[in-house]
Amino acid sequence: MGYQNLRQAIDDLQANGQLLRIEQPIEPNLLAGAIQRRVYQAQGPALLFNNLTGCRFPAVANLFGTLERTRYLFRDSLRQVETLVKLKLDPKELLRNPSALLSAPKAAFHLLPKKVKSGPILLGQTTLSSLPQIKSWPDDGGAFVTLPQVYSESCLKPGVRASNLGMYRVQLAGNDYRQDQEVGLHYQIHRGIGVHHQEAMQLGRPFRVNIFVGGPPSMTVAAVMPLPEGMPELAFAGLLAGQRIPLVQPHGHLPMPAEADFVICGTVDPGQQKPEGPFGDHLGYYSLAHDFPLVKVDRVFHRPDAIWPFTSVGRPPQEDTSFGAFIHDLTGELIPAVLPGIKGVHAVDAAGVHPLLLAIGSERYTPYRDLQQPQEILTQANAVLGQGQLSLAKYLLIVAENDNPQLDIQDIPAFFQHLLERVDWKRDLHFHTCTTIDTLDYSGHGLNQGSKVVMAAAGVKQRELPNEIPPELQLPRSFKNPRIALPGIVLIEGPACKNYQPGEDRDLLRFCKKYSAADPINRFPLILVVDDCEFCAATLNNWLWVAFTRSNPAGDIYGIDWAVSAKHWGCSGALLIDARSKPHHAPALIEDPQIEKQVDQLAAKGGPLRGII
Repeated sequence: MGYQNLRQAIDDLQANGQLLRIEQPIEPNLLAGAIQRRVYQAQGPALLFNNLTGCRFPAVANLFGTLERTRYLFRDSLRQVETLVKLKLDPKELLRNPSALLSAPKAAFHLLPKKVKSGPILLGQTTLSSLPQIKSWPDDGGAFVTLPQVYSESCLKPGVRASNLGMYRVQLAGNDYRQDQEVGLHYQIHRGIGVHHQEAMQLGRPFRVNIFVGGPPSMTVAAVMPLPEGMPELAFAGLLAGQRIPLVQPHGHLPMPAEADFVICGTVDPGQQKPEGPFGDHLGYYSLAHDFPLVKVDRVFHRPDAIWPFTSVGRPPQEDTSFGAFIHDLTGELIPAVLPGIKGVHAVDAAGVHPLLLAIGSERYTPYRDLQQPQEILTQANAVLGQGQLSLAKYLLIVAENDNPQLDIQDIPAFFQHLLERVDWKRDLHFHTCTTIDTLDYSGHGLNQGSKVVMAAAGVKQRELPNEIPPELQLPRSFKNPRIALPGIVLIEGPACKNYQPGEDRDLLRFCKKYSAADPINRFPLILVVDDCEFCAATLNNWLWVAFTRSNPAGDIYGIDWAVSAKHWGCSGALLIDARSKPHHAPALIEDPQIEKQVDQLAAKGGPLRGII
């Protein structure tokens, strides 16, 4: 049986040596978040802070810090979840495994939340300023709730069945928010709460939200699950918890989990906004201050033994990486059912998740296979870009399973090699210009505005990929320090970008005009122009992060011997991606040296982090 509440999970982790209690006073401003990040990087235990400065509530971090610990937390229900997934995929599974029937009805019963008259959450009330004021990065706009579960219901169809539970960040304090009365609510495009917000705008009236913090760990995972429209996240939380989620509903409020640790109750006026942010986000940069909805708070409930869960996000990998891996465990088998012909997708965590998506499709246009070019995988690419959060992909790289059935989509170097051996840049680039991109991605030409590109490769191998810099390589003036990223991919240090001209950068146009399609540089099908070759060449994750978070396809892709034919752009020589920092980009996250020294001191002899980091 799963955990009824967060306290049970914490006690279990401690009993099994997977949790560290920290009794020393810890400052919630920067230090607590820095500790969590360092312990995560060391793949260390969950952390229970029992003495946060200026706060009477304890806090827990790194709860999902390893994939193994995440699986451990849900070990009792994983088999039931997998059974229901398989039954949805293939009812014939029952014929192959009749014993699945024994657990399936019980698991399905857990999908239904249950109403109760009272619960621990109603036993205490507090104020926003009494909550842990955790600030993770030096330039954050204030304290944030970093593991919130924001619950809303349809104004047209009230009730759990049309509800949404999403992890949309919440700013507790700072900026122009009235202390103890307002919090900021930041949600990105393609999020379920947006439907409820739109309904409220059309009706011209406010709508209520509840912000759950803590409770059964399954609630946290459910809030980030990419579930199909119409399936309430509360139902999935019950399935993952292995028990029905009990809900209480005080008069005048929305339902709330009886076993939650905290619930912030309030109202969103759909016509009112205030600046929210900045916030150090999961792409590795600050998301800047922009107008977003705010919640007018009327009550803050808490249970008597409440614990505040939090995480700290930043350049991946971070704790939310475990969420992504765990969700793939649960839903990976559903991909072919949702996207026919697609064999697998991989949102590359090191590149910030949404900026780079790898996919393996299949070419089944059998009478035309002799064409040896992408056909059906282009149709499948469009289906991918029309599917939920996959639609946020900025670079979609897709290949055909037929060409190498053993290709592992999780093996990033092997995937790039396979694609670059086959791609034809004259034919295989397909741009989506003036479209939406991830709200947190500042490489585009405005908030939520940018472009996408599909790079598709199918057919026989066309080239050998070099893994050494040719001695005869001559670079134009102000370009220097070439380094190999992977076979076929060369990094070149370019002049700093001081005056951004999308698609018309003089230095990059000069670079491309220097070479003909027959020049030796074209042995490398992909060139990345960066600010710091030594940094990018140091690790695979470094160049993936730089290349795909610092470029907007339509504005930052160039090519040697390029041409436009019938509005299709392509190049006969190497493809060049401008991955330099641009003046309009958000600043990258940088650790505070003094805070890092404090973390080091906690790891010294006699410190609580000794032997962990």
